Amino acid sequence: MAMLPQSPEPAATSASELQPGARTGAALDAASTGAGKASPALAPTPVSERPWMSLWRIFTLNRKAMVGMCIVGFFFLVAIFGPFFIHTDPSALSNDVLVPPSPSHWLGTTQTGQDIFSQLVVGTRVSILWGLATGLVVTTISVLVGLCAGYLGGIVDEVLSLLINVFLVLPSFPLAVLLAAYVPFKGPLTVAAVITLTSWAYQARVLRAQTLSLRRRDFVEAARSSGESTWRIIFFEIFPNEIAIVAAGFVSTAIYVILAAAGLEFLGLGDVTVVDWGTMFYWAQNNDALLLGAWWWFAAPGLCIALLGAGLALINFGIDEVANPRLRSEARPSKRLLRQMLSRSAGTGVGSGTGTAPFGASRSLG
Repeated sequence: MAMLPQSPEPAATSASELQPGARTGAALDAASTGAGKASPALAPTPVSERPWMSLWRIFTLNRKAMVGMCIVGFFFLVAIFGPFFIHTDPSALSNDVLVPPSPSHWLGTTQTGQDIFSQLVVGTRVSILWGLATGLVVTTISVLVGLCAGYLGGIVDEVLSLLINVFLVLPSFPLAVLLAAYVPFKGPLTVAAVITLTSWAYQARVLRAQTLSLRRRDFVEAARSSGESTWRIIFFEIFPNEIAIVAAGFVSTAIYVILAAAGLEFLGLGDVTVVDWGTMFYWAQNNDALLLGAWWWFAAPGLCIALLGAGLALINFGIDEVANPRLRSEARPSKRLLRQMLSRSAGTGVGSGTGTAPFGASRSLG
């Protein structure tokens, strides 16, 4: 029985429709030569994006992280360049006593005539730089203790875990108040040392638990079997996998450090002659600013602390969403956009092949 000849073109078409991205190199060459001069040559395969560039792109596309970085960046600019534009001594006395905000004094004056705007700008540098530097030291101690305890194990883990548990049980802020009260030397360095001593344990505990779960992974076993040293495995194999936890812990620690430093200085446990946000609270409370109705005296530093804390918290939320894709809030296309996409695909003949949308497609979109 004679058989009708079958053309291979429908099969090729159906295969390309089923797997549009699985075309072979010969098919691509034939398509490019068949098109002639009407179609340009195929572009080379793009180089894959580097991991840190992809992470930065995802991080900058996150709205919470971008808002937080803008807020923190603004305070950084004020801290670095702001004092250069202040030509008034923040500690200078004047006869303008308790003047409310005005064109001559943008944020008012204190009970002794000191300009609050000058104090706020100059104090921003002290509060932010000391706060972030202390947060960096606390995070470094937490990383060293947590990673060493989790990876080394044995007697080292037992001793470091005991030390972590002791500092976790002790209330950190009351202990910081007690230590700051009995230290003979007052100043930002003393406050930073006290906060560092009392606030490293929680993040070290988290990193220890994460290291315990990573030290038996295949890549760590492969590095150990290849003869790499212990410190190289800790800081070049395990530590890069905990960057997100460390970054989130640093931001949380920076928030706590700034609030704790302001609280200690508000209680008079710091150097009250240094101009920063905490000492502004101290002098406002010491001179009964609330009873005198001088709200601008304590509202300005309080608003700055609240905004900076909110910016750091938004960055922390952004880090969580970047590290955990399930927490990301992806933008969903609207119904109008879906209708446009469906009508465009129907107009090109996709689906029925006659340029008509499938029955019930528009009704399913509401």
